[in-house]
Amino acid sequence: MALQATPYKAELNITDMDRNVYATVRMTIARHPSETEERMAVRLLSYALWYDEALAFGRGLSDVDEPALWSKTLDGRVAHWIEVGQPDAERLTWSSRRAERVSLMAYGNLKQWTTKVVGNIGALNNVDIVALPQEPLAALSENLPRTISWGVMITDGVMFVSDEHGQTELPLEWLKGAHR
Repeated sequence: MALQATPYKAELNITDMDRNVYATVRMTIARHPSETEERMAVRLLSYALWYDEALAFGRGLSDVDEPALWSKTLDGRVAHWIEVGQPDAERLTWSSRRAERVSLMAYGNLKQWTTKVVGNIGALNNVDIVALPQEPLAALSENLPRTISWGVMITDGVMFVSDEHGQTELPLEWLKGAHR
């Protein structure tokens, strides 16, 4: 018998001082059986960082032809393709051909991945990569409740995430590009 996705309720109060974006978004997000809490947290942080009204969660782990998040135009073209994790250069190249813009929120031990992948995609002008610091991300994503309520403030390239446990500071390190 196949394992079912676990639903989470999430409320994000987004205050992006760098882009003058202010929104409160309530959603249900499905956590794939093979997805870690950390990856799901990164999907939520990506949603906050690149928020726009058309942004939606893709099937990601369930469908390799879809990203973690994406934004489509009214005529069905992919305006913004958002990946999370450490995809290989082929995946980023493939994605860049299918979307006007590709963004990646990388996390985990990035030393080898950065050396191997980032240099190989330098010619892709529509790809931006931002890295999250591992320790604060691990603390934020540990034992996520089924109902998540985060205040996410973005200012001067730093994400501040507030929840019932306090505030977590996540400095964003742009490995490629720097626009959102």
